[in-house]
Amino acid sequence: MAQKPTFVEDIWYFAAIGTELKPGGMKHVTIAGHPLVVGRKQDGNVFALRDICPHRAAPLSAGKIHGDTVECPYHGWRFGLGDGQCKEIPSMCADQTSPADKIKVRAYPVREDGNLIWVYIAQDKRYAGTPKIDPPQFPMAAKKPVFIERLRLNCHVDHAVIGLMDPAHVSFLHRQWWWRTGGSMHEKSKKFEPRTRGWAMASHAPSSNSLGYKLLGGKPVTEIAFRLPGIRTEDIRVGKKSLLSFTAVTPIDENNTEITQVFFTDFAIVKVLKPLIKKGASIFLNQDGDIIKLQAECLKHDPGLLLIDDADQQAKWYYLLKKEWAKSRKEGRDFVNPVKAKTLRWRS
Repeated sequence: MAQKPTFVEDIWYFAAIGTELKPGGMKHVTIAGHPLVVGRKQDGNVFALRDICPHRAAPLSAGKIHGDTVECPYHGWRFGLGDGQCKEIPSMCADQTSPADKIKVRAYPVREDGNLIWVYIAQDKRYAGTPKIDPPQFPMAAKKPVFIERLRLNCHVDHAVIGLMDPAHVSFLHRQWWWRTGGSMHEKSKKFEPRTRGWAMASHAPSSNSLGYKLLGGKPVTEIAFRLPGIRTEDIRVGKKSLLSFTAVTPIDENNTEITQVFFTDFAIVKVLKPLIKKGASIFLNQDGDIIKLQAECLKHDPGLLLIDDADQQAKWYYLLKKEWAKSRKEGRDFVNPVKAKTLRWRS
């Protein structure tokens, strides 16, 4: 793991939940060091701009939307929601030449699919084109979220992703009487397959020591997938019913990361048990946050870190994916997924 931490670029990042943005609403998010204002126009369409007014560096997200423009709260400068072009400088007198046509804030490609909003982060700061790739699509995300849970971690995104995809820590860090117990550890064997910009633990029956699945009844089948830049999904099905556990690991900057977990489902029992499930998800995320804080104290000393087979294979794949993605962007060619189908074994 002797590798300089970097961000994945020229790719779509999760930015917001659609239900959280009403017409005329805005919110600030920082993604991979990019300060953004993500908002919804009065006509319902979404937009994303650099959240810094080029005049005196006030956040546009603290302003107001007027028609197809956002008004800076400091001096009232207005910028087009689609292209970031400066439309008005109120302090200019009628006989003065306005420099507005030469002033812009950066506009970012943005898409809304179901209730997930995505922003394209390009390496080129002047990028204003149409991305050649689409954001991932999840049909179940068209449903209203059952709940949304967020946690900010004081670490680089790489450590958060590796922790999220690590199967061996669950029986220790997340040991609970209602989920995993110390005496329930046993050997597991799972088949993994390459997927678009990532991989998946192929559809399988959940482990017998994962008691939470039994609440769904029937015979659940689940597929757990990961894709760049940091999206983990678990698609659980029982007959025609399904539940999508969507988790986005989004870098804020070099030392901070945000995890967003959202449940979408048509299982009635999940909606009934929402308070309990939300509590369980909160417990798990905060346990991850606590261990990250402890880990951070050790990472200050820049220690060498180890990855072993097979329990850490997903971490290895993550680094291979990042390396190949950066290389393919640099060489101007299609991405070639380095993940190969493989069966992994570990105890958990």
